[in-house]
Amino acid sequence: MPLLLSPSEILDTVRMFWLENLNIRATTLAMNIQKYARDDPDHTISLMETNMPPFIKKFIDKISDIEERFGVPIVNKRLAVTPISQLLGPMVENEDMDESINIALKIAKSLDKIAKESGVDYVGGYSTFVHRGFTKADTVLIESLPEVMSKTKTVCGFVNVATTHAGINFDAIAKMGEIILNVAQKTPNGIGCAKFTVFANAMEDTPFMPGAFASPGGPDATVVIGISGPGVIKAAIQEIGENADIGKLADEIKAATFKVTRAGELIGRQIAKALGIEFGAVDISLAPDPNGGSVAEIIQAMGLEECGGHGSIAALAILADALKKGGAMASSYVGGLSGVFIPVMEDQGMSEAAKRGAIDITTLHAMSSVCALGIDMVLIPGDTSKETISAIIADQIAIAIANDKPAGVRIIPVPKSYGGEMIEYGGLMGKAPVLNTKPYRSDTFVKRGGRTPAPFHSLRG
Repeated sequence: MPLLLSPSEILDTVRMFWLENLNIRATTLAMNIQKYARDDPDHTISLMETNMPPFIKKFIDKISDIEERFGVPIVNKRLAVTPISQLLGPMVENEDMDESINIALKIAKSLDKIAKESGVDYVGGYSTFVHRGFTKADTVLIESLPEVMSKTKTVCGFVNVATTHAGINFDAIAKMGEIILNVAQKTPNGIGCAKFTVFANAMEDTPFMPGAFASPGGPDATVVIGISGPGVIKAAIQEIGENADIGKLADEIKAATFKVTRAGELIGRQIAKALGIEFGAVDISLAPDPNGGSVAEIIQAMGLEECGGHGSIAALAILADALKKGGAMASSYVGGLSGVFIPVMEDQGMSEAAKRGAIDITTLHAMSSVCALGIDMVLIPGDTSKETISAIIADQIAIAIANDKPAGVRIIPVPKSYGGEMIEYGGLMGKAPVLNTKPYRSDTFVKRGGRTPAPFHSLRG
């Protein structure tokens, strides 16, 4: 069915782009690269470096053409590949761990080279799913993360440690605390941890890093769009004023999201058509944008003095629900995470709220129960124990499983830092205070290991 836009919708969309900083936050080319897997890593790399770059460069060129044609800014151009653990299996089967890690690093460096030479900003998919247990390839990928995150610039990934239908792999969660500390120690101010997340219920069709990957069940290539317009949503809320009731507030958010989603799908389909591939989905996740758009400011525009204050969870729930309803009305192909992102370091409003004490880790856990990700780009002291980091991850993953939703933890232990210290990374990374963790040990609990039974509500059918 053709995507038809009325003249009034076109004018509204133009206003959003020019006056309210609406943009296509991420356009991601998802490529299934399983066909390049061979027993010999050098053969695999040769096939990847020969076949992938021409198509990726065509992707970049077509994006530039469409930006110029439609006057729409497309901020990030990204690549996502099949979870790399699936390629590693035959390569590492008969190798010891040290050589296996070297092979994994070679694959990651090849992806980094392809990304840099092709012009994409990041490449996602250095990932694995271990919610039921570990294969050798899974173990190799996890053990290689400190080297890969410190020795590549563009490579991003995740480890999925739980699903609603499988339960939580506590062996994996315990390992993640150790890995995150190692990544932090190998990179300046721990910034390598920003390219990696620990997931529950990882979703296909997300264009956002570090959670993007190409679905093993998909075609050779698809285009996925992420469109984020915090300025649009904030303007819609401000326009109706303080006297509008909650129902009217939700309707305005839904109507604005409808227009934003239609614009995103239009651009995504144009790119896919130009490449001769399938359009995947539009992810309607709301996130801070490079022009200062803040999710925290949207929460405050809804009527709260401070994001993180009492009422914030209710406001987030209303916002997330209206976003999903508006997106679902606009497109049959809404996918990915499609929620509200609250990355403390990348959102100036969230960072300021944390600095003033309105946001802490417990508050973020509570807020995550109604939004896409809660512990996202959060700085903690570098001397935090691996067990405490694993316990923070466990809390977030448990919230996701109890609510049957995706969630992740992207946490950065900043070496030699202390609670309350402001750390600035510059550029899109922004700055944020280091948040204190609670001083109580969780070691015995974390070290129990094993896998939790799936929750009762997983028994549907």
